Amino acid sequence: MTLLIRLLINGVAIWLAAAWVTGIEIKTPEDTTQSKLLVIAAITVVFALVNALVKPIVKVLSFPFIVVSLGLFLLVINALMLWLTAKITGTTDYGLRVDGFWAAVLGGIIISLVNWVLGVLVPDED
Repeated sequence: MTLLIRLLINGVAIWLAAAWVTGIEIKTPEDTTQSKLLVIAAITVVFALVNALVKPIVKVLSFPFIVVSLGLFLLVINALMLWLTAKITGTTDYGLRVDGFWAAVLGGIIISLVNWVLGVLVPDED
């Protein structure tokens, strides 16, 4: 149940990033609500997989940069994970489109903040 709640929070965060950042958009084959929700769900699953599989490796390899920048390099890592998600979903006619590095950084910041705020409101089972 916690996994579904976390995926829902990530979906809301990605949707808000696409709504607020000019360089991020969600492409759908049809402009219906159901189609948009299905595409956001697929993007969320890809984003969760990228964060679970790739992000820990990138964090370990970039540990010196994280230390030297006092943690600010984590914003770059978040942007790269969002960009990688866009590249993976960009192989189809629908998915996430990110235009430029700074749009990815701003989207990563928004996704991190929304995840943090909604994570505080939704308690863990721990």
